[in-house]
Amino acid sequence: MSRAPDRLMLLDTPSLYFRAFFGIPETVTAPDGTPVNAVRGLLDFISFLVERYRPTRLVACMDADWRPRFRVELLPSYKAHRLAPDGGETVPPALVPQVAVIEEVLSAIGIPCAGAAGFEADDVIATLAHASAGAVDVVTGDRDLFQLVRDDAPVRIVYIARGVGKSEIVDEAAVTSKYAIPGRAYADFAVLRGDPSDGLPGVAGVGDKTAASLISRFGSLDALLAALDSAVETGFPAGALNKLRAARDYIDAARVVVQTRRDAPVGSIDDAVPNAVHDPRRLLELVQAYGIASPVQRLLATLEIAP
Repeated sequence: MSRAPDRLMLLDTPSLYFRAFFGIPETVTAPDGTPVNAVRGLLDFISFLVERYRPTRLVACMDADWRPRFRVELLPSYKAHRLAPDGGETVPPALVPQVAVIEEVLSAIGIPCAGAAGFEADDVIATLAHASAGAVDVVTGDRDLFQLVRDDAPVRIVYIARGVGKSEIVDEAAVTSKYAIPGRAYADFAVLRGDPSDGLPGVAGVGDKTAASLISRFGSLDALLAALDSAVETGFPAGALNKLRAARDYIDAARVVVQTRRDAPVGSIDDAVPNAVHDPRRLLELVQAYGIASPVQRLLATLEIAP
């Protein structure tokens, strides 16, 4: 397989395994009856993505903390609607044990799983993307990561909201076309508009159009706030000025919550696409225990590794 020079693919692994779990019936099981639908689906997703986009480096980014304390302290509503009674994340019971299997299988093959204590997969992705000297593809179904796109780095999103097989490339031009904002301004836009899926209420009375108008007019949230603090009253849509002033505390907190961190302590990672199985004995044990020979063989073939 011919690959493009120095292209890093960062997988938003939770986004992928949730999609696999809900897209494949739980009746897909291991020999002992344990569901492996998310395991099988994720492996096939990775095969497809590697074949289509041909990375030279590959990392499966994980959530070490799906709701980090530093975000919750600033904005208690952050992901609060996903809290389970025990304080953890609401996850289907049949998916929970599959996450550990996914990590084991990928590690045995030689695809590194990267996480950082106290940080989300998004922060791991942002940290690795920022540190990369070459082109980066971020695979996700989460719009939050649109904030990472840069045409000069370059960093682009492989957006899988409509399905992995219907993935689409999102770059700065695509962000501008869809939201009418500067290509790198998605995080600023999201702070103002809010995102109910993450428990971000946004500025009351400011919807998509007003948020886009404000960010386009001022260029960034920093410039908008500077104008707000200087008592400038021109350039604000009708009624927006008072709404922004009333929401100033929220904006200051939300901008930190929304912004992905670039300092997650991920350590040193050997991210080269593997050319040999890292741990053949363990991989064979996992294949036999979970009945996943077919998707593993497909992935190895895509990676051009002898089964």
